[in-house]
This record gives sequence, structure tokens and C-alpha cells, in this order.
Amino acid sequence: MAINSCKTDVLPLILLYDELSALLERESLQSTILDWIGIHAGEFESLFLADLEEGQLTSKHISDGIEGELWMNLDGDLSPVCLNILPIVASSLEQNPSSLQVLPSQFTLLSVVERSTNQGSLGGIDALLGCPLHLPSPKCLDGVNWRKLSEKQRKIVFLSFYYAINWIRELLNAFSTQVGMVDFITQKTKNEMAAKLLKRLRNLILLEGLLDRILQSDSLTLPELSYSSRNFHSRGRSKSFNLNPRKRGRKPKSQNNKEKEVSDTPNPEGMYLKQPTIMDAFKKAGVSVSQELPNGSSPRVASSNACSPELEAEEIEIVDLSMVPVQLELQRCNFRPLLGGSFSLLAFSETCSSCCSDPLAELPLYLYLLRDLNIKLEKTQCELLISIRPLFGSFRRLVNNAFAMLRDGYESCPDHWQSTSTSSGNPEIPYVVVSKLPIASFLFKEVLHCYRKMLSFPDIYLQTNLPILREMLESLQPTEDVGLIFSEIQPSRILGNLDYLYGGTYIFLETIIDEACSHSYLLASEIIETMQSVVSSVSTLAEKQFGGNEKNMNADCSQNILPFLRKRLGESAHKLLSYDLSNCKNGEDTLQNKHGDVIQKILRIYLQNCESTSDLLDHLAASVLPQVPSGKTMDTQEMHHEFQTLSPSMFLTWYRSLHEENHGTLVKMVKEMIPKTRANSNGEAVKGLLEELHKLVNVLVSLVNICRVHDKVAVHAMAVKYGGRFVDTFLKAFGFLKSHFENNSNKIIEMVKGLQKATRLIQTICSEAKGSKRTMITTKIPATKKTLERLLFEVKALLHNNTTGRTFELGMLKHKDLSGQVVSSQVYSNGDDDNDDDNDDHLELDAINEEDGMEVDQDANDYNSNQGDD
Repeated sequence: MAINSCKTDVLPLILLYDELSALLERESLQSTILDWIGIHAGEFESLFLADLEEGQLTSKHISDGIEGELWMNLDGDLSPVCLNILPIVASSLEQNPSSLQVLPSQFTLLSVVERSTNQGSLGGIDALLGCPLHLPSPKCLDGVNWRKLSEKQRKIVFLSFYYAINWIRELLNAFSTQVGMVDFITQKTKNEMAAKLLKRLRNLILLEGLLDRILQSDSLTLPELSYSSRNFHSRGRSKSFNLNPRKRGRKPKSQNNKEKEVSDTPNPEGMYLKQPTIMDAFKKAGVSVSQELPNGSSPRVASSNACSPELEAEEIEIVDLSMVPVQLELQRCNFRPLLGGSFSLLAFSETCSSCCSDPLAELPLYLYLLRDLNIKLEKTQCELLISIRPLFGSFRRLVNNAFAMLRDGYESCPDHWQSTSTSSGNPEIPYVVVSKLPIASFLFKEVLHCYRKMLSFPDIYLQTNLPILREMLESLQPTEDVGLIFSEIQPSRILGNLDYLYGGTYIFLETIIDEACSHSYLLASEIIETMQSVVSSVSTLAEKQFGGNEKNMNADCSQNILPFLRKRLGESAHKLLSYDLSNCKNGEDTLQNKHGDVIQKILRIYLQNCESTSDLLDHLAASVLPQVPSGKTMDTQEMHHEFQTLSPSMFLTWYRSLHEENHGTLVKMVKEMIPKTRANSNGEAVKGLLEELHKLVNVLVSLVNICRVHDKVAVHAMAVKYGGRFVDTFLKAFGFLKSHFENNSNKIIEMVKGLQKATRLIQTICSEAKGSKRTMITTKIPATKKTLERLLFEVKALLHNNTTGRTFELGMLKHKDLSGQVVSSQVYSNGDDDNDDDNDDHLELDAINEEDGMEVDQDANDYNSNQGDD
């Protein structure tokens, strides 16, 4: 009854099959139930398979003008059947579309029934692993031929590839369970099956690359093959049923409107909808559009008459299998997922049967699996780690292969990739390529991403999961002895302890970062981020071991190694910041394309892992940053600092990072001050906090003073924005300052005087911005103005309540520009002069003995009075 009721709707039937499969995996069912399930699963052959004669079709098949061919035949003449995708897709456009949508889930149920009734073996259906796929001829994908296809023909090609992809994904899920079993399968049989699975993985990569190219030129929606995709998180799927990648920024409609729209829209195919886009308008007007270029430049639009069809086809047909299929990933949620068992293929290699030991022929396979693993690690926790635990050793092998290719430049066999692709049954398509160096770099980064994500799992630090953590660390140990490196740590490290393994993993990464930097600065930044994650992992484990109520004295990790690693991490970050980027071998490795994100991450690591963050911030803000010329065209020969990455083009990145880190350090310090607001707190600790707080104030003053030289609007906007944030957080420390003012009045007054230098300059920046209508700055003024007003009142209250006699007086504020020249107050007027003479008084500390007096700002109040109403 359930199956009959689901015939009108595909997704509930898919859900039913998947739930039955999951039930069979967990429990042993009665034989009558198994027989009933077997009958329904047995319909698979009559629905989806076609007979072959000596591995060939009995007759050439043409569906709606599209010639069909057998793709990816792994068994050659021995193949008795093929998966009959093309004819079913062609007929389903006119009839019921549900059969191929249910194909993957029905095959999953069939494989689970087979394993349940055959002691875990899939020997009864192993012919399906090597059988060919009946798909459209690759000739139709050529640029000229593709443009000649009708819309219906393109849909047939599009859906044929899509269903073939999901068929192969389920083959990998099903038969990867066999290579992990050793009880009843011989090693020879397991190796043969693993070789077939790797070939199927090559088929999968090719088909996804081709489908992505189709999606680049045609805005099509993939039908759902997994019920869980309905609730897939928003990153992978728009909430609108008709997903259009080029309109994904549009606000999604409600669920009710979506259902109404789907039901009211004619959809003869019953599987997907297509809305006209601007690309369709270009094509209708006879204009060809290149969606994406290999070098990452912007899309181009050119007249179809401007070049010959052959040249046009050549420009849009390159399919680089090393690149992420961007358009396809936008709809990845509609695909059948790869299960954890499929990642066991990372442990297998084809080199034993290849003509040469060329990593380039295998790296695309591992890269594909690692990319999928990375996505799953974002959504799952230690359950996935348990399933991939045997693969940790493979990570080291992949790192070695990828890094060796980057370092030594493997001379790959020119026919190796093509020969292995052909042996997998892939058709020879000349415009399908694999970039050599990028794929090695991509693989290296994916391994590091996986490693960082696994170290970030909170449950990995539980006592029961520490063996998994230990094996992760053992997978990235250096070949040489690191005992001498740890000699400065007391007590000495014991070989095999967790802290020893942590140190070994860190040293391994440290030894390769210099070579990586000479090739790719971006890759070096990935390595140092992984080094940072190792240090953070040590800190997390030490906190669980020694802090709180979760003491775990069985964990053999000491806190003594943490300062040692942080010191070395800071030194490594300093090296990267001091590296001359012109030495990078990779000409495409420019920081401009990353908008300074890489430098910002490294600079943050450098600041957070130095001996004193406040001292380093003070040095950079007061001595290093002012050396950078204000314009890109100015001569940089006079710069004498050691940071080669600090150039005029990277100045904004450094300036923002110093502001953010200074404010972040202040936030941490204020949290430390709050428990010490009592007057009887430790005097030395209070003095130390006041000194550190004063350093941070000096950093703000130095950063804001840079605006006197750098007149860029972005620099001034950052000064106003982060200056306001700093003062707002500084105000939270006033409870601490009030309680300790009696014993530390001179230090606190001096600190407030220093802060006034920054706030007064911020006031001038705001005045000039309003006068010149710099909206990037004026939008940040209201919040900063309120903060400065609060600072004024807090300082008045502090001085009034904690001092006696004549401690402050009112004075007249002189209007000065950023260069320090006195200007008329009318210069900044917006034409509203009613309040120009009001509220010109400023608080002046009696203890200051300078020529002009150092007035404590009534910044926002007086500034606002000279501007009129905002």
C-alpha cells in the first residue's frame, strides 16, 4: 500500500526505499519481509537494464536525434547488460519521469538486500559494478554540435549525465563495503574490486566536469534524488524549488507561495523548471557568452559574428578536472551523497599496475574524495572520524606525493593520465585536461583543511576518543628525531606522549613551510593556519586536563609545551610577513586576488603568539606603520622595516588588523579587570593591568595619528569606526579605574590624557568628513559621537568624585585640521550656525602643564554643536 501510494510522488518513494535500506542495515528482519522487499527490489533489472551481445548494443540507438553510445565499460566483451539511461530519459520526457529518479535509492535497497541474504557479499550483483552506461555520444558536447541541439535534446543530455553520476555514486557506496571486509573476500579479489572502484571514480570525475560545463551555459535545475535535500542547509540550495544559480541572491518565497508557483506552472517534463535569464536574452539576440575563464577574469560578451564557430567552441570547451565544479556545487544537495565507507578508496593506489609511478594520474581521484570529505566534516562530528580512522596514514602519503610534485616538479608521463582514463572506459575528449601544479596544491590544501576540521571537534578531546587523536597526530610526524628540539622544555618529553606527538606534528609542518612559501605564498598560509590549529588543540586539551571539573590526569599532555609552540609559531608568522613575494615561483600567486585576507590571518597569528601582544602592537603602530608612504606611486626605498608584505597596497590590511587586534586585546583585558574592581585587590596586579591598558591606549593614539599622513577615506573611516569601538569598550573598565583611582590617580590621569589625543583627532576627522560629505565616514559618526559623549561624562564623574580642590577647569577648544593648523570653526559648518557659540567649554586637567593645555574631550558634544543638527 505504501509503495502504491507513493507512485504519484517521487520523493516519498525515495524516502521509503532509503528508510527500508537503513532498517535492513540495523536489524535482521523476518524472511517473509525480506522476500517481499526482494520482490520489489527485483524489479530493478526489468526497469533499468538492457541486454548486450559480446559487450555491444544489439543495434545503434538514436533518441530524439541524439546518438547513443556505451560509456565506461569495465568488463569489455564479458558485460551481459548495460544501464539503459539514454532511452529511459528520452521516453520519460513524454511519460512518467519518476523511474530514473528512484534508480539510486532502489539500487541501494537491492544491494542491502543482497548483503543481508548473502552473508555481506555482493557477489550476486557484482556485474553491475563493471557494466557500461548507455549515454549520449560525446560528439554532441562539441561546441558547434552543442549549439545545434534543441532545448529538448539538451535536456536529454543534461539528465542522462546527471543520472549516470548518481548511479556511480551509489556504486561506490555499495561496493566500497566489500573492500573493507577481509573475512570472506581474498586480498586478490579485494584489490581487483578496489581497482574497479577507482576506475568508477575516474568516470564520476569526468561526468561531473562535463555536467558542470553544461550548467555554465544553460541555467538548469537538477531533480531531487534524495529526500533529505529538502532540509539541506542553505549553503547548498536555495529555498526556492526552481533553483537558478544566477538568481540565487534573490529573496526566496515562502513555502506556500513556492508550492502554488510549482503547481500553477506548466511542467510537461515533471522534473525541473527553467526560467529565462539574461543569458537566454543574449543567445536569442545572437550573442555568445563565455561564462567563466580559466584565469578567473570576468565574463565576456562577444558578437557571434566576430569569430568563427571553431574558435568560439575552443574558448568555452576546456574542462579542467582539477578545478571545483562551481555551478554543480550550487546544486550538490540534490545529488545522492557519498557515504563514509567510500573514503576507504583513499588507502588504495593504482601505481602497482601502472606504467610508471606518476602521482598526477591519481591525485584527481584523491582530490575529489577529500573535497567531499571536507564538506561532510563541516556537518558531522566524531562519528565520521571513527569510520575514516584507518585512513589517517593515507593523509601522510597524499601530503608527500603532492608536496614532492610541488617541490621537484614531477616529469609526468605524457600519456599516463590519458591511458588510465581510457582504461576506465572514459571516451577520449580532447578538451578535458588536468592541471599539474594546481591539482597538487589543491590536494595539499584539502588535506590541511581536513586536519584542521578534525582537530576542531570538541568530542575528540574526550577520554574515549584520545586514541583517535593520537593516531591523527602520528600520521604527520617528521622522519628525523625531534628530541633535541624539545631539549629546552622541562621536564623532558617522553617519546609517544601526546605532547611529544603534538610537537612532532608541529615540527613536520614547520619544516615544509619554507619550501612551500617559495612556490606558493597562499599554500604557506594554509600550513601556518594548520600550525595554529595544532597549538590551539594543545591549549584545548590542556584546559580539559587541568582546568575546571573535567580533570583527566590520564591524558599524557603537559602544559609546558604550549609556550614553546607559541613562540615558534610567532617566529614562523614573522618569517612569512617578512617574505619577499617576488620570490614566489607561481606567477598566479598574487595577494591582490585575495584582498589581503591571507596577510590578515598571518598577522593575527603573529600578534597572538608573541611574548607581549601590547608591546608588539605599540611597536608596529608607532614605528613600523608610519614608514609606509601614503600613495602607491610614492617611492618605497626609504622604508627600513623588516616586513616585506607591508607595502602601500597592503597598508589598509595591516591598519585594519592592528585596530582589530588592539580592540580584541582590550576586550580580554576588561574581562580580566571586572573581578578586580574591589579596592583591596592585589596592588601589583592592578598596576600591571593599568600599564597594559595604557599601552593599548598608546596604540590607538598611534593608529589614529597615522590619519595625519594617510588621507585615504578608508583609513579615516577605520579610525572613526575602531576608535569608537575602543572607547566604548574602554568605558567598561571605568568601574575598575574608579575603585583604584585613589592609589593610582597619576597613572589613570595620564592614560586619559593620552586617550584624549586620539579622541580629539577623531573629532577633527568627523568634522572634515561632514564638511566634505564623505559618506563612508559620516555613516559611522553617530555611534562614535554617542560613545565620546559617554566618555566625557564618565571622566567628569571620575575626577569630581575622587579628587579635591581645583583639579579641572573649563577652557576654549581650538579648531584644528589634521595637520595641526588652527582653522575657523566656520570651515566645518553645514550652514546651521545657531549653535556655533554654544558649548565651547572643554574640561582641562589641572595637572597638565603644556602650552595649549590638554583638554579632556567633550568631543562629540562640542563637535556636534558646531555642525548644527545632523
